[in-house]
Amino acid sequence: MPDLYAQYVEKLQRVADLRYSAAVLQWDQETYMPPKGEGARARQLATLSELAHERFTGEEMGALLRSLGGANGLNPCEARNVALSLEDYTREQKLPSDFVRTLSAATSAAFQAWIASREANDFSVFAPHLDKLVTLKRQEADLKGYEGHPYNALLNDYEKGATVAWLDGLFGALTAPLKALLDEIGRAPQVDSRALHGHFPKAQQWSWGLDLLHRMGLDKTAFRQDLSEHPFTTNFASTDVRVTTRISETDFTSMTWSCIHEGGHALYEQGLPAEEYGLPLGEPCSLSIHESQSRLWENNLGRSLAFWEGLWPVLTSYFPGTFGSAETFYKGINRVEPSLIRTEADELTYHFHILIRYELEKALIGGTLSVRDIPEYWAASYHKYLGLKVPDDRRGCLQDVHWSHGSFGYFPTYTLGSLYAAQLFKACVRETPGLDAGIRAGDYSLLLKWLREKIHRHGRFFLSNDLCKEATGEGLDAEVFLAYARDKYRDIYGHA
Repeated sequence: MPDLYAQYVEKLQRVADLRYSAAVLQWDQETYMPPKGEGARARQLATLSELAHERFTGEEMGALLRSLGGANGLNPCEARNVALSLEDYTREQKLPSDFVRTLSAATSAAFQAWIASREANDFSVFAPHLDKLVTLKRQEADLKGYEGHPYNALLNDYEKGATVAWLDGLFGALTAPLKALLDEIGRAPQVDSRALHGHFPKAQQWSWGLDLLHRMGLDKTAFRQDLSEHPFTTNFASTDVRVTTRISETDFTSMTWSCIHEGGHALYEQGLPAEEYGLPLGEPCSLSIHESQSRLWENNLGRSLAFWEGLWPVLTSYFPGTFGSAETFYKGINRVEPSLIRTEADELTYHFHILIRYELEKALIGGTLSVRDIPEYWAASYHKYLGLKVPDDRRGCLQDVHWSHGSFGYFPTYTLGSLYAAQLFKACVRETPGLDAGIRAGDYSLLLKWLREKIHRHGRFFLSNDLCKEATGEGLDAEVFLAYARDKYRDIYGHA
């Protein structure tokens, strides 16, 4: 049996080698690749994706997984690895290799079209590529199979077991209380955030951002940061994690919270068990748990007064005489105000950005919305939910990179991640003496240690809700986030 499991490990790690090699090429595509490399890069990525798929879904792998699945003598972690791999195999085997190659090539072309479309501020440049991707994703849903809505098949890739019916109920329960809180805040005097908008030199921000990531606890020898059109995190092993950011010289918040957000993702990747490379237990639990890590660092910690009291001497050394007091800065970074750009939204209106994308994707995959009608739909949704007029495509339906990657079903995990983050942070505060004092001293090691123990080391052993129960004692409860939001923002805006 040990020999059979060793064969399984070797085969899975070879598949991972191919997938991570493709990931290196994708990272380069979004950071350093010259424009003329587009055609060759699309071919290279398609070939690697096809090879990885064929290796993983071949009959030899299936026979090995079935043999191990019915065998005795595996320890609990080994048995869980095999069970999860068999689930993955069964799902992925439904996709023909030529379909995988076609989808990979289409996403490579779509990404370049998205970049060009943003530069031209014209959705019509991207639209034909997006139309092709939507058709392919509908085919993927049909190939994988689903009950109810076809979007369920795509949701399952990012959040196992998530369905349209469940998400409709969750958003329905969340948006009404959030709207009530936003109306309450809207009646209060607005906080002053003028100091966050001025001139912040690019080089100065770059140094500050790297300093932030190091202070958060990232292993300097196992990550790097670069610039990209849309910030993202990727990894090629737990010992090689890449984050990207973008810089606005007139908006201090853009890079700072991009760094904290992506840093939270990167810490999760670095905390996964290196000895489980290529195996399910060496992978993140789910996209919602991944987002819980970034949102926890970005909001529950990164927008707290304690965090900035601890960092104040560092911040003011980079930007002397710029931000006034820590308390004024704290209120300014938590200003609540409807805005056009999802990644720069406050943590309350943020969920309406996600709701708009969720409803749009659901309609696209369900066939009730055509690609050509997206700009009009987007503008109507932003007016309905946030009372905003969308001025152009770049600040509208072209702002997110996800569709160019074929990532339909991803967006709901941002809201789920925020809900999980509030619950995890509350449990960490409850269980960790000295946490607040450490944060106020600029030390986040106790928080990181708790996350390493409760979340990171488990890989995919648990489903999201079960991991939440293990870590906090309870399953997902949106009321924890709502209570956190009410307490925080009623204090900031000075009303009971």
